[in-house]
Amino acid sequence: MKQKIKIGIIGTRGIPNHYGGFEQFAEYLAVFLVENNCEVFVYNSSNHPYQEKTYKGVQIVHCSDPEDKMGTVGQFIYDLNCILDTKKRDLDIILQLGYTSSSIWSLLFPKKPIIITNMDGLEWKRSKYTFFVRRFLKYAEKLGVKYSDFLVSDSEGIKKYIDKKYKKNSKYIAYGSNIVNNADEAILERFNVKKLNYNMLIARIEPENNVETILDGVVLSKTTTPFLVVGNYKNNSFGKRLKQKYNNTNQIIFLGSIYDANALNSLRYFSNLYFHGHSVGGTNPSLLEAMGSSNLIIAHNNIFNKAVLKEDAYYFYCAEDVSFYLNNKNKQSESIKIENNKDKIRNEFDINKINGNYLSYFYDCLATH
Repeated sequence: MKQKIKIGIIGTRGIPNHYGGFEQFAEYLAVFLVENNCEVFVYNSSNHPYQEKTYKGVQIVHCSDPEDKMGTVGQFIYDLNCILDTKKRDLDIILQLGYTSSSIWSLLFPKKPIIITNMDGLEWKRSKYTFFVRRFLKYAEKLGVKYSDFLVSDSEGIKKYIDKKYKKNSKYIAYGSNIVNNADEAILERFNVKKLNYNMLIARIEPENNVETILDGVVLSKTTTPFLVVGNYKNNSFGKRLKQKYNNTNQIIFLGSIYDANALNSLRYFSNLYFHGHSVGGTNPSLLEAMGSSNLIIAHNNIFNKAVLKEDAYYFYCAEDVSFYLNNKNKQSESIKIENNKDKIRNEFDINKINGNYLSYFYDCLATH
């Protein structure tokens, strides 16, 4: 048996997932690592609804997070609190998920543990940020690379960018997901929709996820088929504006955030068309979940989505494209694309395989550092 290693995971709002892709990834990985002879600490925001000290064998460290009172500045303070706590844990490895608000504290990392950073997407490309914030994010990216011992890229596109720009090799490890085989049709009654008679998207309600383009396409299509929007629209000005903009479009239904995995899997599984508008970043976890949920996917046309889906999706640039697909495509005639995507999950993006790749990489890093 290999040595038992102590791993701290920072950079998320915590587990179990109540926020997004990094949190879902951290939950899957942390539980897997515990099951494979690792001692794991996951850092949770003090605002996280889960307040217990352990989760499925994972030790939860609750750190003060003033983001709810201070806004974005609070994220930096939360990351500082997490990094300072790592000094108490005698860790072998710190896995840092993203670098945006932790990079400025990089010099404060404890000396013993290896720092492995998942570089996430190209944060400075996100259209929600101002010019000055984007300049900071480029600087933060540079710091993230400089003060990490090893780097992970979640897509080949991100890996090529990091390797070329910083002349530092990063390890490509994608995210993972599962095949959904136990969808519950009774769930649909809760949301007042019927099997194959609704379309949907799941996303953070942010400009770079092309939610507005998709919903403009829904309006343009003149279809009366319900269109479900799953994502938190209440806590940001963009989301509130979209809710107001489409308030009189009866077929567009804003459901807000849903973290019940069974409900999400079932909604995806029984939908007709699933729209994926993410345009910045690498291999997106919600895209993999859609692929494993037997979805016919209409994705934004960019290199990250195409690298994963290849020919097994339809792609859109504009509202007119969205409108066309809504009026001309249906899931029942596209079994080949759907099965091909499920094969990708089985062969390339299986969650246990991905988690195993991380654990193997951890041992390799310890051996070579």
